[in-house]
Amino acid sequence: MASSQRSARYTAALEFGEQQVARLIEHHPDFFPIYTVQGRWHHGGELWTDWTGGFLAGMMWQFQRRTGSSVWQARAEHYSRLLEHRQHDRNVHDLGFIFLNTYLPWYQLTGDQRLHDVLIQAGRTLAMRFMEKGQYLRSFVAPESLFIDIMMNVPIIYYAANETGDAELRRKADAHCQTTRDTIVRANGSTAHEGIFDLETGKFLKETTHQGLRGDSAWARGLAWSLYGYSKVYALTGDEQWLAVSERNADYWLAHLPADKVPYWDFDADLTQPPPLGAQKESSAGAIAASGLLDLAQQTKSPQKAADYRQTALEMLDALTTPEYLANETPGWEGILKHGVYHTTKNLGVDESVMWGEFFFVEALTKVVLADRGQQ
Repeated sequence: MASSQRSARYTAALEFGEQQVARLIEHHPDFFPIYTVQGRWHHGGELWTDWTGGFLAGMMWQFQRRTGSSVWQARAEHYSRLLEHRQHDRNVHDLGFIFLNTYLPWYQLTGDQRLHDVLIQAGRTLAMRFMEKGQYLRSFVAPESLFIDIMMNVPIIYYAANETGDAELRRKADAHCQTTRDTIVRANGSTAHEGIFDLETGKFLKETTHQGLRGDSAWARGLAWSLYGYSKVYALTGDEQWLAVSERNADYWLAHLPADKVPYWDFDADLTQPPPLGAQKESSAGAIAASGLLDLAQQTKSPQKAADYRQTALEMLDALTTPEYLANETPGWEGILKHGVYHTTKNLGVDESVMWGEFFFVEALTKVVLADRGQQ
């Protein structure tokens, strides 16, 4: 596909995304959904944990970034303010998701010191989850639990460390990345969802999962979190050991991606079986990985890998902007991106729109469109 054709197609998808988000906030003001039920955002389904507010507000910042719209900026500021109290939230491991997508672009745009202070506090709050025995940031589930998802959140601790010069924050962030790499990132580049530790000794005990097929399987979204998370950490530290982990994740992704370039929910799923445990596509994992691969293509020292990572990201986005995945030809569907998965075993948001899928899809498309304009 020619660059101009691709840019036009991606811009059209982003304009559709703007329409969908505008309708959502008009019909359900000040509401932060997580996943749809039969394409509808407002329902009585379980949250499991409240971790996705930054994705809705973050999309608004992405729209503002691309268009320069004062309307989207006002909306983004309003929805970001609704999240501000969570800078002190010690119940989740998701403060990076919440604040790096909202307060960071807001601060970068305005230079308002108050916004900077919120980011620093959120980093300090997340660092309070650090377990000295074991050297990891504990998940929201239990003190003995480390999630691969946290790799996408630890960057806010690095950000706070970089901005303040706080060596203790940097120590905890480094230790978490090392522990994650050495326990639940495998030699072949795949990842476990969760690691369990002995609270008395700090010894790593086993791989397990909440959302993947098995403890030893390769849950697609978890791999995307790791790929993108280690890339973000490398961007904040310049430490090439983290770049190496991200590339290992990316190489596994490229080697195991289906021919149509949209992953199944778990790379070890039995594709002879029906969804949800079998051949269930997972568009949100594809969107996360596409955005991460676009960054990694600019970070890798290998020209061949750079070309492969970028080409794969574009092929995934090309697939996700077809009517099979983009909801622009699905009447009544309130999300942007169909065929996402939240929690298979709990049957939450399976084959639906999910808010992180929306955000990372918008983010990845925006990166390409702005690059085509000569902007970064």
